[in-house]
Amino acid sequence: MHHPALRTCSALLALSLSLIARADTPDALPEGATGLVPKPGWAYKQEAVAAANPLAAAAGARILREGGNALDAAVAVQMALNLVEPQSSGIGGGAFLMLFDGAKVVAWDGRETAPAAATADMLLRPDGRPMNVADGEGRVVATPGVLAMLQAAHAKHGRLPWAQLMQPAIELAEQGFAVSPRLNKLLAQDRLLVKDEQSRSYFFDAEGKPWAVGHVLKNPAFAAVLRRVAELGAAALQQGVVAKDIVRRVQARQGVLTAEDLQAYQPLQREALCATWRQQYKVCGFPPPSSGQLTLVQVLKLLDYGGAPSTPLQANGLPSAEWLHRYAEASKLAFADRALYIADPAFVPAPAGDWQSLLDDDYLKRRAALIGTQSMGQAVAGQPRSAVTALAPQRDQPEFGTSHISVIDAQGRGVAMTTTIEAAFGARIMSDGGTGLAGGFLLNNQMTDFSLRPREADGRLVANRIEPLKRPRSSMSPTLVFDAKSGRLLMSLGAPGGPAIISFTAKTVLATLAWGLTPQQAIDLPNVLSMNTGPLYLELGQWPAELQQQLRERGHQVQQSELTSGLQAIRRMADGRLLGGADPRREGIVSGR
Repeated sequence: MHHPALRTCSALLALSLSLIARADTPDALPEGATGLVPKPGWAYKQEAVAAANPLAAAAGARILREGGNALDAAVAVQMALNLVEPQSSGIGGGAFLMLFDGAKVVAWDGRETAPAAATADMLLRPDGRPMNVADGEGRVVATPGVLAMLQAAHAKHGRLPWAQLMQPAIELAEQGFAVSPRLNKLLAQDRLLVKDEQSRSYFFDAEGKPWAVGHVLKNPAFAAVLRRVAELGAAALQQGVVAKDIVRRVQARQGVLTAEDLQAYQPLQREALCATWRQQYKVCGFPPPSSGQLTLVQVLKLLDYGGAPSTPLQANGLPSAEWLHRYAEASKLAFADRALYIADPAFVPAPAGDWQSLLDDDYLKRRAALIGTQSMGQAVAGQPRSAVTALAPQRDQPEFGTSHISVIDAQGRGVAMTTTIEAAFGARIMSDGGTGLAGGFLLNNQMTDFSLRPREADGRLVANRIEPLKRPRSSMSPTLVFDAKSGRLLMSLGAPGGPAIISFTAKTVLATLAWGLTPQQAIDLPNVLSMNTGPLYLELGQWPAELQQQLRERGHQVQQSELTSGLQAIRRMADGRLLGGADPRREGIVSGR
């Protein structure tokens, strides 16, 4: 018999696309909802690849069968995603990659950087108000980093030749792939992409309508670019004809990206940020400029210290109102610290000189003591180790897309990589790489992940403001979980979703490791989101009216929203099996053997 938590999934999956109402949706959410498809969960004996599209997962599984390791597979998955899920990630964007090579955990930073000519107020209107994303046009494009990062990581940790990893995507681009229901729906919802000539000629028919579901879409321009990448590596994107085409298109739309920016980009190898949780698990994630790991671990520990019920699931498979209240309050406290302190560490020092100060148990116990029986309203940031800052907290503003890849190979090595071009379809600027052929790849709009307001009215600066060559703060939370005693890799997971990534990932960690659900059961659970800047969001149609009323009685402003996550997770069980889960809200699967 299924776990009670799956009873909620049956109701969730019964909602047809035509019945999904467009509820009030937090600006922070990424791509639109496109329906719900039941996922069975997967079990494999040797290796597994979880990705947001079946063709991309198949590319990774193929590389594993050919003798590649987890990192090799992730590279192949990313190249395929650029084709089949172009709205979310690609070589025109950036990524954070967590890698366990069998001995140590490494964090590879392929986050985009602000162009050298960027200025703090470049995305403000003359009246001082932030621009809309569309108004920024080429100004929103940051220097791409994912390809340079993957090549650098592969040079140290890869097994198969680099060129071999490009082959699945090259074949897919040349032979074509069927337009999926999600891509078709998102194209139909987008009103800006059709204005870009290269994008219009690729994604839309002669009448300006998106290609129908099942239409075989070929991308000869991307195939040609990947052949150059196979030969030259990231240099193919950073200089020469591809770079010239990128710069030409961006500058034609008021952007400041230059050929020098592309050529100068350097990926970074960072120290993974790990924390022990419940003495049993070591949770490892990405350090700043990502806010994901710090905020996620804060939420986990604040729940433990803040009186949350240890077994929150009720007979209906849902967490109780009491647990949701405590979760919402813990999230507020964590997001308050995030808004004030976290930014690119090359530009902003950690509070008290150490990012771990935000995870100190004594500090989090003091913060958890603020959680009472009623909503605290909007939380304010704390002072870890008595840190003092003259910075202003960043105001709430939209953050968007991404995709997630998880891989565990037969030798127990693992990858968790979250990858992005920011909003759905990024800056809506497509480069053909100078080939003159149809298709190509989309460029990011990652500059909008900086604080659009560089300072407050009182003159205090915001940590995450735009500065030349700076990396924007992210919420991406690629997560690897280990047994704290043996060091054995237990889990790889992550999600898309702007700042909601943190909540989606925390839900899955809690539900699998603390509540005993399988990855699929955990992912299927309805989403909840509290970010300290608005209502407590509950996934549309998934929470009983009585529970919502109980939350309102605790002082919460409750609002329903579509909360379209895209979680991917793989968990290694004690018997060695790999259990995989993929989000029913998107098209992902888990492939393996």
